[in-house]
Amino acid sequence: MTDSTTTAAPAIELRGISKSFGPVQANKDISIRVMPGTIHGIIGENGAGKSTLMSILYGFYKADAGEIHIAGKQVDIPDSQAAIAAGIGMVFQHFKLVETFTVLENIVLGAEDSGLLRPSLARARRELRALAEEYELNVDADALVQDIGVGMQQRVEILKALYRKADILILDEPTGVLTPAEADHLFRILENLRREGKTIILITHKLREIMEITDTVSVMRRGEMTATVKTAETSPSELAELMVGRKVLLRVDKTPAQPGRVILDVQMLNVTDTKGVHRLKDVSFQVRAGEILGIAGVSGNGQSELLEVLGGYQTASGTVLMNGDPIDLTGTKSDGQSRRARGISHVPEDRQAEGLIMDYAAWENVAFGYHHDAKYQSGILMNNAAMLADTEEKMQRFDVRPPDPKLAAKNFSGGNQQKIVLAREIEQNPDLLLIGQPTRGVDIGAIEFIHKQIVALRDQGKAILLVSVELEEILGLSDRIIVMFDGRIMGERDPARTDERELGMLMAGMTSDPDKVSTAEIEENLAHAGTGEKV
Repeated sequence: MTDSTTTAAPAIELRGISKSFGPVQANKDISIRVMPGTIHGIIGENGAGKSTLMSILYGFYKADAGEIHIAGKQVDIPDSQAAIAAGIGMVFQHFKLVETFTVLENIVLGAEDSGLLRPSLARARRELRALAEEYELNVDADALVQDIGVGMQQRVEILKALYRKADILILDEPTGVLTPAEADHLFRILENLRREGKTIILITHKLREIMEITDTVSVMRRGEMTATVKTAETSPSELAELMVGRKVLLRVDKTPAQPGRVILDVQMLNVTDTKGVHRLKDVSFQVRAGEILGIAGVSGNGQSELLEVLGGYQTASGTVLMNGDPIDLTGTKSDGQSRRARGISHVPEDRQAEGLIMDYAAWENVAFGYHHDAKYQSGILMNNAAMLADTEEKMQRFDVRPPDPKLAAKNFSGGNQQKIVLAREIEQNPDLLLIGQPTRGVDIGAIEFIHKQIVALRDQGKAILLVSVELEEILGLSDRIIVMFDGRIMGERDPARTDERELGMLMAGMTSDPDKVSTAEIEENLAHAGTGEKV
């Protein structure tokens, strides 16, 4: 930071902010100062109060107590329009775009000059071109949002804020759905914004990102601000301990695998979707007892369809053997119930859409799919008391917080929602665990716990098929790695003899010598992987 930055008034100063939701105090007397022209990280476990604090700053919530100061002046922010008027923009984890509108229409929406749309669109097009050149935020103004990737959609959200003259940008978990190349490009955009004097607040649980991009980092734990430190003067291990309140192992601790017999044998698997697109193309592999097979790839390259076929809710052609016996792939006997009967448990990629019914209680979610088990039956009726008791035990073993089986799934943080799904599936003692994106949107403490559960299951002699877009997770957990691109398997690698660069090349559909390919070429191909575009 420059001397002028350190002597200027804070771009944002929050003083004594408190907010409660019924008996739950989300923020407790929080004070924080964010200096202009800096990138300020805010980290903490799920449920630590980060998003609540930023929602107060952006006018979604009204604080019970405290003051907000912008550029040295106290302001009242009763709603998001007031936040925008104060020069604050927010890019949410789940984008707020109208998918059937064009990029240009989304940027103008809510910020029209008058009742006449055409002049507003013309002015927006000129400003969009200038902003794109200034900040490396190139987008196709006339593309429909539904036709562009998540990385491009995020650029649209940033452009929306800049079009509204935001000097302060809040980004909530901005890399949660991005490829490594898209995340790197986002960081370059943030660097450009900082150089132009913008102030950025970055909410994330990824310590690598904090160390790479921020100037200062504030740590929250259980609704309180526990520390604010210069990023250059701290370390990932120190930040992890501040977040969780104890030392956290930042690497996966496991012994070498002892693979046994073949549990899952997949041969020449093919899937064509309802639009006639070939999603899986002659996919073949095996998973053995006592090993973790990791599948790396950019989202949209067939991994989801593979899990859907193996999980029982997608038809396919080819052969799948489970413990040597064929599995029906035609749909006549192909469903989740039949898969569970064969010893297959499934933790889906999207816990909220596929793993839980959000309005239902935890005990109901834990029983889903297994409600016919004898332990849950009382004659011809289901034994709700047994389900409640079983859920309480699972919550204790998996450290679900709060350990309340009657609480609706939607009222748990993302990490605790994931633990509920894991508890349900792992505790069934499966021969094969299918697990997609096990730590997406999960904080550092829960990541450590989830990784330990996966390794423990492997050490019990179970077979595990792991799908993750996090290369660090794939390299740390897997005993073998296969890489998918455009519905095909590009190759298999030993985690001990490969690295993120080589895997990135395979994920981009490139099989050349890694030393002969530039990083820019890899990033360009990765940016198009999974979109159906030709590079």
